[in-house]
Amino acid sequence: QVQLVESGGGLAQAGGSLRLSCAASGNIFSINVMGWYRQAPGKQRELVATISSVGSTNYADSVKGRFTISRDNAKNTVYLQMNSLKSEDTAVYYCNADIRSSNGGWYTNYDYWGQGTQVTVSS
Repeated sequence: QVQLVESGGGLAQAGGSLRLSCAASGNIFSINVMGWYRQAPGKQRELVATISSVGSTNYADSVKGRFTISRDNAKNTVYLQMNSLKSEDTAVYYCNADIRSSNGGWYTNYDYWGQGTQVTVSS
């Protein structure tokens, strides 16, 4: 089994910063892409940023220049540094990871999600 545990959400003022962390644990052979998504009330879940195993990044236009995604492969952890926060960044943020596990000599890939962490930005 694999778990993704997020931390670092909370309340921030507009213009402020927060840093999210997500640690993967369990039966992990390798991790491909890791990413962050968010879902605001009444809206669909949307991509925030992704990072590949070799560090290639991708960002939603709405966060480019303000958010930075990074990862520590030794710790199976992905981070999201959020600067210049806006009220429209308020949402539940979810960690996502494409993880390969080993099972008795063969391997399976599965897309895992964290439980979500609330980020609230007050204007």
